[in-house]
Amino acid sequence: MTNAPHDNAVSPDDLRRMAGEAGFDAVRFCRADEDWAAEARLNEFITLQRHGEMGWMETTAARRARPTAMWPDARSAIVLGMNYGPDSDPMESLKQRRRATISVYARNEDYHDLVKKRLKQVARQFADKSGEEVKVFVDTAPLMEKPLAAKSGLGWQGKHTNLVSRDYGSWLFLGVILTTADLPADEAGEDICGSCRRCLDVCPTDAFPAPYQLDARRCISYLTIEHAGPIPREFREAMGNRIYGCDDCLAVCPWNKYARTARQSAFHSRPELTGPLLSELAALDDAAFREVFSKSPIKRIGRDRFVRNVMIAAGNSGDPDLIESARALLDDEAPVVRGAAVWALSRLLPANRFADLAAARLPREGDAQVRDEWRGGDAA
Repeated sequence: MTNAPHDNAVSPDDLRRMAGEAGFDAVRFCRADEDWAAEARLNEFITLQRHGEMGWMETTAARRARPTAMWPDARSAIVLGMNYGPDSDPMESLKQRRRATISVYARNEDYHDLVKKRLKQVARQFADKSGEEVKVFVDTAPLMEKPLAAKSGLGWQGKHTNLVSRDYGSWLFLGVILTTADLPADEAGEDICGSCRRCLDVCPTDAFPAPYQLDARRCISYLTIEHAGPIPREFREAMGNRIYGCDDCLAVCPWNKYARTARQSAFHSRPELTGPLLSELAALDDAAFREVFSKSPIKRIGRDRFVRNVMIAAGNSGDPDLIESARALLDDEAPVVRGAAVWALSRLLPANRFADLAAARLPREGDAQVRDEWRGGDAA
């Protein structure tokens, strides 16, 4: 957005008022044109191949390194947070093995749409009043929002690499307005994790090689959302009933004692996405999947990847009632679904029944990965 320059100054207090009226819960400011340590951390992350299949991180690394690499005229960053705090403990649903656990942020509408709309509202008001140029970002452009949020004092990046807020704990959606304006910078966030390592110790797949380091290839959020092929066998049991994302490292943070329930109704969990039955999710075809998740971030991964995740959860459920759900997917068009269904049956059926089924099915199986699942059996 570009406006003709004029003399109307917009103070930080004005911006905070605009942000509050647009539904944001926190707003801070920092320089966008200074060197920072985030570039070195990003380069190390990519060099170690910890980004896995997220090739876009490598191809956009130069632009992602610092805000001015993407927009040389940027001088300041307005960093805004919108609370999406849940009304219950996200860890409780992990005990209900016949039901699915969906990450808190994905239990209703896609936050990108709402946050970006509100962000544009604030940016437009600011540009109109100040005459400065602005650009808005919500997680889809090569901009590192979390380091900017820490630099602005909105919180700090904890040992799990996510943002932690004194006021909202783990539950803040971030949006950034870059601008040509020179705004007074707030003090950077102080890391007050101390000796706590709950977020590191709770991770089911040991995705943190060290404090403040993440190996995305081991992260359940990455595996259920970004990873396209079969889930690596070493992580399947650890996934439990998590079918989209994982909140464990966020949910155990002691700073959540200051968290509060989201005030935006669009972030309140839809009943049908709070512990949905695995049997019902397994039955979704493409059209039904698109209908159920039409406004959800879950729609991005597509039906096949989603049902793959559901089958892993079914295999971990120990519930024989899900045998028919898995059996019904043995002839699915998607190999990744068929393979996951085979693995689920290897866990749910008695060994002799699975062996008989494998003997009957293997001669007809044309996909190498699915054949491997049949041959792997319970050892998979």
